[in-house]
Amino acid sequence: MKRFAAAFCTLVLAVTTFAADAVVKRGAPISKSAKSAPLADVLANPDKYTTEAVVVDGVISNACTRKGCWMQLAPSADANGVRVTFKDYGFFVPLDAKGMKARAEGVAVVKTLSKEEADHLAGEGAKLTRNEDGTAREVSFVANGVELRKQ
Repeated sequence: MKRFAAAFCTLVLAVTTFAADAVVKRGAPISKSAKSAPLADVLANPDKYTTEAVVVDGVISNACTRKGCWMQLAPSADANGVRVTFKDYGFFVPLDAKGMKARAEGVAVVKTLSKEEADHLAGEGAKLTRNEDGTAREVSFVANGVELRKQ
């Protein structure tokens, strides 16, 4: 019986160690041929990244608290980030994704959100810089696929 208990404990330890290092994948697999771009570069010069998909890495500083339909990805936990949405509303991230490391493949999108859109996103926890009329200029990132890891 002691051997069984020891074997069982070893198995549980191995499974939980594996689970801690597990990668959560959503959407399309990240392409091995896609170019990587520093997230800070995408934020500083988004128009350069609107046509060809790139891979960005960062930390999830916030995520939709209702469905997981977007995440805020930042170069580091204390930096400004970009709101990442998912192509064709085709997948979501876990509601507890905040704080995870993330890798995403997609393109940048620059647009002006209406006051209503900005209000909606703010209600879900998004951090936006508002214009005087309540609208917001947003640089976002539309991901084809993401990979998440616990830190």
